[in-house]
Amino acid sequence: MAIVLKVDKDNPDLEALEKAAQVLDAGGLVAFPTETVYGLGADALNPEAVRKIFVAKGRPQDNPIIVHVGKKEQVYSLAENVSPIAERLMERFWPGPLTLIFYKSNLVNDIVTAGSPKVGIRQPMNKVALKLLEIFGRPIAAPSANASGRPSPTRAEHVIEDLGDRIDMIIDGGEVSFGVESTVLDVTTDPPIIYRPGACPKEEIERVIGRKVLLWKGKKTEDIPSPGLKYRHYAPKVPLYIIEEFNEIWQNKIDIWLKEGKKVGILVSKENEGLYPDIVKKYVVGSRNNLKEVALNLFFYLRKLEKEVDIIISESFPEEGIGLAIMDRLRRAAGEG
Repeated sequence: MAIVLKVDKDNPDLEALEKAAQVLDAGGLVAFPTETVYGLGADALNPEAVRKIFVAKGRPQDNPIIVHVGKKEQVYSLAENVSPIAERLMERFWPGPLTLIFYKSNLVNDIVTAGSPKVGIRQPMNKVALKLLEIFGRPIAAPSANASGRPSPTRAEHVIEDLGDRIDMIIDGGEVSFGVESTVLDVTTDPPIIYRPGACPKEEIERVIGRKVLLWKGKKTEDIPSPGLKYRHYAPKVPLYIIEEFNEIWQNKIDIWLKEGKKVGILVSKENEGLYPDIVKKYVVGSRNNLKEVALNLFFYLRKLEKEVDIIISESFPEEGIGLAIMDRLRRAAGEG
């Protein structure tokens, strides 16, 4: 089993993080909190260490991994041709939940990028992650610290559940801040393309660069320099359905499931809790007026419900701000992405 070291998220224990850095230096795997979700880290410059990430997660080899840096200056050794737009975005959003895709330098091994000439890089905001990166002194390759295809981990217990017997160490820094992954933006294209909506809103990105960005609408068979697109992701162990509007059709479906003896749970907003029948279990994920709250609770409740019900239903949410990321995750979890 992995060694679990609990640290204060605002004032992390340096001794614990030094031990984690030693594990990384020896080519091991360390799960650690970021502001988005927990990441599974390996030395980004050690191909054999990065390969262990794919094995531990059961991750397909053609699914690239994001590289995390402790300082913006590290980007210039990992990437080629850092554009003025990229400079502006780093200045505004780093540290923070925005991953930028650059053409990679020779320092980045193809295993990190799944053979793509491009690499995704970000500087996390979380104090534990930043301090670990500072102590380690090198970039850390880190996808989400969950078994491949599962809901992303927002707490250390989720990491233990999925990977506790497959990795070396878990840094328990408490609950994360956002609950969905970073936004992935390709700054090598014109206009820039968001491959994965995330915790950094599209509207804010456009405001900073003074122009529109595109949302990727390609095919899963394409070579994509971003994680989270080719395969079913974020899925609970039971079926998930999305309700755009609760109506008689959905009422009939629920009645049939209940008659079959199935337990049904519904993810609802505070505003709409009363719309759904009391005979099903209702789980309030937050307010439609506070989509950050919904995002933070989403993966937590998907993991909770899969243990308590046979079928999960989720209402849909406005696709603005972080709501774009919420709906992206729900559709992929339901197998629609």
